[in-house]
Amino acid sequence: MSSKKRKILILTNHSYMLYRFRKELIEELMKNNEVVLSMPFVGHHDDFMNMGLRCIETKMERRGINPFTDYALMQFYKKILKEEKPDLVVTYSIKPNIYGGLMCAKLKIPFYANVQGLGTAFQKKGLAQFVTFLYKTAFKKVETVFFENQVNADEFTSRKIIPAEKETVLNGAGINLKTYEYKLYPNNEPPRFLYLGRIMKEKGMDELFDASEKLHNDGEKFVLDLVGFFEDEYKEKVDELVKKGIVDFHGFQEEPRPYYAKANCVVMPSYHEGMSNVNLEASATGRPVITTDIPGCRESVENEKTGWLCEPKNSDSLYEKMKAFLHTENSVREQMGKTARKKMENEFDKKIVVEQTITALGLK
Repeated sequence: MSSKKRKILILTNHSYMLYRFRKELIEELMKNNEVVLSMPFVGHHDDFMNMGLRCIETKMERRGINPFTDYALMQFYKKILKEEKPDLVVTYSIKPNIYGGLMCAKLKIPFYANVQGLGTAFQKKGLAQFVTFLYKTAFKKVETVFFENQVNADEFTSRKIIPAEKETVLNGAGINLKTYEYKLYPNNEPPRFLYLGRIMKEKGMDELFDASEKLHNDGEKFVLDLVGFFEDEYKEKVDELVKKGIVDFHGFQEEPRPYYAKANCVVMPSYHEGMSNVNLEASATGRPVITTDIPGCRESVENEKTGWLCEPKNSDSLYEKMKAFLHTENSVREQMGKTARKKMENEFDKKIVVEQTITALGLK
């Protein structure tokens, strides 16, 4: 680390997610620097304060574009940047990236942005053009942009948002191998699939429910554990699958580790990801994963070695992979889980990702 103590301001849209996935990075940054966080308080903000961090509560509409609230956010960033006078700023997620980035450029403060997946903004043509324009403007002065997979980085360079020399691709946020320890493989009868995450269309819920019902109608024996919030449109469907004995619904759980430990296989049929943390957590626990063959999912799973890759938005493909898992010997499933754990140790160790991030921030 450089000898000069610097002041680092982190702008993000979600205190809970920042704590879950970036706590180790922040702990490392705190060793030789003063770190200040600006974020909406939606969980774990008290844990950050207990670590000795100063936290600035930030009002933000995380979804959608509202010119009035977005303008207010930009003015808020301008105010705190002037008050805090940070040496450098790190931004996470679309609004802090864009509005924080614009204000950093205006005030000539070096900033580093994190793009954690492209989300819906790049799926819809008109919106994609608008978001491209915003990013291009905001990232004119960016020092580097961190991406969680190469395909997302290529999208930004092909849209001429940034030149290739300003991209830094990391293996997502990495996985803490001590927090997510290997757990002995269970011998459940019937086997248990686990879906952990928000129960929403873009996570592949329609396909997961279709495939599960088809397997159930085939007479296959299994349980699908669902852990997460559901969007209202899925309430009836979840209730119906619970009644049929296909699904056990657990709601949102603050601590996911016992669910990974109990699972025989984790299913993540998402449409788009930066880097699926669920896949990393499941693999580190030693569980095979069935996931979509998309950027942000395929990097962490080796087809038929540590799990199975299926086609996105294709319930037949997902059905075939889930069926393949059910017809695999328990000893083979266990070995796939062990191979998955090895892959995490070799490629996704959070210590390595933290080290690479600090180097790219010019703090080493």
